[in-house]
Amino acid sequence: MPLNIRIGFFLATRALRRASLWTTTLIIGVMVLTFLNLVVVSGILVGLLQGAVDAVRTQYTSDVIISTLNDKKYIENSPNLLALIDTLPQVAAYTARYREAGVLEANYKTRKETDKPNTANAVLVGINPAAEHSVTGIAGSIVEGEFLSPGDYDKVVVGGYLLKQYFPVETPGFTTLDNVRIGSKIRLTVGQVVREVTVKGILKSKVDEVSMRAYMVDSQFRSLIGRNDGNVDEVALKLAKGVAPEAVRDALLARGAGERAKVQTFEEAQPKFLKDIISTFNMLGTAFSSIGLVVASITIFIVVFINAITRRKFIGILKGIGITGRAIEISYVFQSVFYAAVGSAVGLALVYGFLVPFVAAHPIDFPFSDGILVAPLDATFMRVALLVFATVVAGYIPARMIIRKNTLDSILGRN
Repeated sequence: MPLNIRIGFFLATRALRRASLWTTTLIIGVMVLTFLNLVVVSGILVGLLQGAVDAVRTQYTSDVIISTLNDKKYIENSPNLLALIDTLPQVAAYTARYREAGVLEANYKTRKETDKPNTANAVLVGINPAAEHSVTGIAGSIVEGEFLSPGDYDKVVVGGYLLKQYFPVETPGFTTLDNVRIGSKIRLTVGQVVREVTVKGILKSKVDEVSMRAYMVDSQFRSLIGRNDGNVDEVALKLAKGVAPEAVRDALLARGAGERAKVQTFEEAQPKFLKDIISTFNMLGTAFSSIGLVVASITIFIVVFINAITRRKFIGILKGIGITGRAIEISYVFQSVFYAAVGSAVGLALVYGFLVPFVAAHPIDFPFSDGILVAPLDATFMRVALLVFATVVAGYIPARMIIRKNTLDSILGRN
């Protein structure tokens, strides 16, 4: 067997050296396109939702999110919890939020009694502007006006999904504010409290939890909702580089934080339906990519079959001088491996050297996310192995079919 391998390698090397450059380039090109189809199609489908997941982590939950228990109105003993967070060296920054449901109303001064109120239901959030920006970078999503400053009074930043000019969709259960600009006066209602505020900024994000909210400075918001005990509703933790979110979650739970609040990593805070959709898109991408794999296999089969047919006399002579059929078969296997390996190498260079960083720098603008290209190394190398295996099988079968012909018939060109 080792002798057959050496002879097969020698024959494959000679065949590749003497092969037409155009033919070799064409076959390698098919391999490259097949590799890209295997990796990029599923990568874009998964990246469409992965971009949304990454945005939620960046702009809302950060690495760890602490929220109110299902049967509570807020996180009880929040000052003690925040003091505990301050003792954790793994936490680089955190932001504590107050949250209440409320109603925004615009154009109430000019509305006639017969006119329908210009209102929108919203989640009202009180934040420390500096702390919030240090964790989520939310100020970078301002598209009009300015973000909040610590001393702002009766000023609000409104999410784009609450304004008709940014989200022109209305259903019976969902309304948006019309004719609201920077400097507009709107009325904010929380429970029985009504406050007139000025729109200082408009925030646009593809994260629903961000764009469906209206933000105020926490010191004023506390008085608005009548909560002066320091109990908050959400705390988002941004961790130091390299720290596992699970480690901080476990540290908080070990110190009793789970008795007063829900402590989750950003992955645990993802809705289950989103995880299911990602899994489904992954399967769809694999299914679509498999079509390309079949096409590549057929292409290799045809190329090797035609090559073997045209060289049948030469193959017969090789067998006649004592070279085994096994060695000739191995030579075609080596040629197939060469095409698949070179095609995969070029594909890897394109994916990781160009496509992944390019799409990361210029995300695909989907309506609900900034899509990226997801190409984990382990999954990619699994696809490389699959491509090589399929190519080897597609190259071996036709070679086997021709080599099994009678030696004399091959030399004389008889069927």
